[in-house]
Amino acid sequence: MKKIIMLVLLVAGSVVVKAQGLVWTNNLDKAIQISNQTKKPLLLFFTGSDWCGWCHRLQNEVFKMEEFVAWAKSNVVLVEVDFPRKTPLTPELQSQNNKLQQLFGVQGYPTVWFVNATKNEGEISYDKLGSTGYLAGGASVWLANANAILKKK
Repeated sequence: MKKIIMLVLLVAGSVVVKAQGLVWTNNLDKAIQISNQTKKPLLLFFTGSDWCGWCHRLQNEVFKMEEFVAWAKSNVVLVEVDFPRKTPLTPELQSQNNKLQQLFGVQGYPTVWFVNATKNEGEISYDKLGSTGYLAGGASVWLANANAILKKK
């Protein structure tokens, strides 16, 4: 019985470690600044963090995997655009997320957009590279699709 408990704890701990090292932001201005400095596009993750089952699947099967963590650090700036039902957002964040949802025509979750963004005199312009969502097959399938989108830039 002790071996089973230790194994469960070890597996649970390894899932947490896989997600460590990724920095997600919900501050669009900060993300654009980092994107422009690093010359990496934004990955906008439109999610319903406290209710969307497919969003949780995407996170568990892709975003929490070591393969994605390494890829993301080298290729994108991560932005969470959240639409929770139970967790209140600040009015500013809610407004920002609603504007992004309208601008990118997001109607379902999860949706992931890859974009280059620039801010000039307070106005943000977006170069839409492409979008995706949940794909069956895990991190390798998802990353192959993401790489195909990013190659178009």
